[in-house]
Amino acid sequence: MPTPHPIGVTRRELLQVGYSGLLGVGLSSFARAGSSGTTPAKKPKSLLIVFLTGAASHHETFDPKPDAPPEIRGEYQTIRTRTPGLLASEHLPKLAARSNLYSVIRSLAHRENNHLVATHHVLTGNVQPGAFFDKIASRDDFPNYAAGRSYFRGAPEGTPCGVNLPTYLMEGPLLWPGQHAGFLGPKHDVMQITQDPNRRDFRVDNLRPSAGMEVNDLRDRMALLSAVNDQRKWLAEAGETKKLTDQQHQALSVLTSGKVARAFDLDQEPAGVRDRYGRHAFGQSCLLARRLIEAGVPVVQANMGRVQNWDSHGNIFNRLKKDLLPPLDTAVSALLDDMTARGLLDDTLVMMLGEFGREPKINKEVGREHWAPCFSGLFAGAGVVPGTVIGKSDKNGAYPVTAPYSPDDIGATVYSVLGVDPHADVRDRLNRPVQLNRGQVIRPLFDGSAD
Repeated sequence: MPTPHPIGVTRRELLQVGYSGLLGVGLSSFARAGSSGTTPAKKPKSLLIVFLTGAASHHETFDPKPDAPPEIRGEYQTIRTRTPGLLASEHLPKLAARSNLYSVIRSLAHRENNHLVATHHVLTGNVQPGAFFDKIASRDDFPNYAAGRSYFRGAPEGTPCGVNLPTYLMEGPLLWPGQHAGFLGPKHDVMQITQDPNRRDFRVDNLRPSAGMEVNDLRDRMALLSAVNDQRKWLAEAGETKKLTDQQHQALSVLTSGKVARAFDLDQEPAGVRDRYGRHAFGQSCLLARRLIEAGVPVVQANMGRVQNWDSHGNIFNRLKKDLLPPLDTAVSALLDDMTARGLLDDTLVMMLGEFGREPKINKEVGREHWAPCFSGLFAGAGVVPGTVIGKSDKNGAYPVTAPYSPDDIGATVYSVLGVDPHADVRDRLNRPVQLNRGQVIRPLFDGSAD
């Protein structure tokens, strides 16, 4: 005779019900398992990436060349910032007025002039394995920063290991690499948002219980699930079953804690705050990113655009001043102000950059081509000395004339901030040891030294 569970379901019925059905929620976004390796002694901090997909021009942002010939200089005037020696585009007045809050590196450089492989390099701190041209995302890739942190430290209780928003970086069938855990596997994947947070009907359904189910019901079902696991231990020995169980526990943790779900409720913000960020997808994504950091999500990435948003091969000056620079200026300025006022910059590294820069010479279509040998990035918080300029490019903005810093160095810096040894070993899909990162921490960010 079948033995009933205390809440009235027989063992036979339990075995006929799928695990995800028992829990009643979608779990693919919450594949966060425990940690591996050791935890550094220093207190880990958080990371907020503002990613300018398609690659913003350093000439039209923080490395203008007002004394260069017209075909290099471009059409914009430059303005002074609050930082000695740092000029900015005339279309970034708010950020120029807040340069005391951040540092700018003007000597970033690498070799990948292709969007996909360069994106992987910047968002993982590693060259993409086997990359030649247009190599889409695969499970042979290196993990992004959220996944690397998750491997060593796990996800904080009640949160995913990371959140990307407001969309995938994807064009047709091409999924940009650097957006997931790569060879570390799906249990370390981030939560991916695929809706515009500026929409009136914005919601994240996979943070909500199934219709008609209360949080207490979820707890009851988790107790029931534990009974299943006790009775069918042999199932738990299978790798996929173990992964699913980890997902269920993490999903329950996120749902029952409520922290992340509340962070997604932008209507809780005063209208004036939402207005300051800008009532557009990017502005509200920056606001949502701040709320997620505040809720304890360790790594958040806010993309400005779907893919190649800044990829201005033609008509660059009209497009930047109309569609790109003003919303960037508004949203990131509000983000820095907000995080400063709330004390979040002390424990959060904010970095704003694209996958490379733009070619110094303006082309016949009045645009700039891809340019990986030199570009700029903005860094703030988590111990970064604000109001400093690191590195220098030549008179045309073509190559660094000081020591260049690679995406590998960005990766080492990020992992150090996140409390992970960047040179620690992880295991690839064949269980071989692989060094997480081969760069060096960008020390001038934290000691204020110039080079």
